[in-house]
Amino acid sequence: MALSPSDISAGIFLLTYAGIALGGIPGLAIDRTGIALLGAIAMVATGVLNPEEAVKAIDFPAILLLYSLMVVSAQFRLSGFYASVALRITRLIKRPEAFLGALMLVSGVFSALLANDIVCLAFTPVVCASAMGAAMDPVPFLLGLAAASNIGSAATIIGNPQNMLIGQVGGLHFGNFLLWCVPPSALSLAAAYFIILSLYRGRWAGAASGLSGKEREDFQPPEHDLHQTRKGLLIAGVLILLFFTPVPRALSAIIAAGILLASRRIPTRSILGLVDWHLITLFCALFIVVEGMARYGLPGEAVGFLRSHGLDMDNPYSLSAVTLVLSNILSNVPAVMLLLRNISLSSVHNLYVLALISTYAGNLFIVGSIANLIIIEQAGVYGVKIGFRTHARAGVPVTAASVLIAFVWIALAG
Repeated sequence: MALSPSDISAGIFLLTYAGIALGGIPGLAIDRTGIALLGAIAMVATGVLNPEEAVKAIDFPAILLLYSLMVVSAQFRLSGFYASVALRITRLIKRPEAFLGALMLVSGVFSALLANDIVCLAFTPVVCASAMGAAMDPVPFLLGLAAASNIGSAATIIGNPQNMLIGQVGGLHFGNFLLWCVPPSALSLAAAYFIILSLYRGRWAGAASGLSGKEREDFQPPEHDLHQTRKGLLIAGVLILLFFTPVPRALSAIIAAGILLASRRIPTRSILGLVDWHLITLFCALFIVVEGMARYGLPGEAVGFLRSHGLDMDNPYSLSAVTLVLSNILSNVPAVMLLLRNISLSSVHNLYVLALISTYAGNLFIVGSIANLIIIEQAGVYGVKIGFRTHARAGVPVTAASVLIAFVWIALAG
């Protein structure tokens, strides 16, 4: 019996998302992005979508916005701005409570305004080297960095990839999003600080040895180029102001990226080397996979199934529960792409809820957020290991507090 296009589409979708949930395919050296790309190829190869339909499925304004903001953030990293700020904070290293607070506040604010992944990439080596150089355990500070970067990025449309997608697909106003998402994010950031503080109070030292003399010499943060920093701040400031205007965000962002690429000092290759092409490929592939599924009305059937089991996706609390679970099974970007096909885009508040919960969910377990994985991978270079249980010990209560705060805010904001 020949399979129908609908059956083929459903099969490819289920296999792709199962692979994403597992994080790989046994026997193959392939990750989530590779699996999503194979799914997109299968959608075209089996005729579910033709090449033209596959290209049209990609939301290019969302991709342009993501790419452009990565270029802007790369400017700050290459200018030494991130490292310079991180080094200033490390002056508080002998006062660990103050250091943790300053680190979380700064990384939270930076993550709200710039790509949180590059913030983590730039801050992690400085935190590891400074903490270990002072014979202190870097783990609590790295957990604080991860939690703050995730929570802070929830506050704005441009804070993380899933928010950019939600804002673009839903046509959300930058200022209104800011007003709705900043209060619960600020409270969640404060809650995360006190939770990590309570877990590690009096336990700042002893779990990690100090760096050797040679290792201290090997750690060389990039030199701070004040001119390039000022250039980046000027462009970023103008860009954020433009986000409050009717000018399309993708257009404003790509022009800003173009101006930064036209540099006399920073080679184009260096800037583009910090663009996360892996993540951009994941986005493009998932657009195609989800479009192949949607072509035959499968999202509508999924919504009907959930409603028949008491889960109304237009109810913010039901949406929050499903988002929290899916974000930690699939990771937040694939989860958001799937959920956007299953909720009413006319409900602005539900889009805000989706942005908040999918981002807060990233703190629950290690795999919930790319920022977590970046920090753990970078810390490993310094011999600092953060295992699943260590992360969950802080991540579970931080996520619980954040989601509870979000629920209270949903009730108050209507």
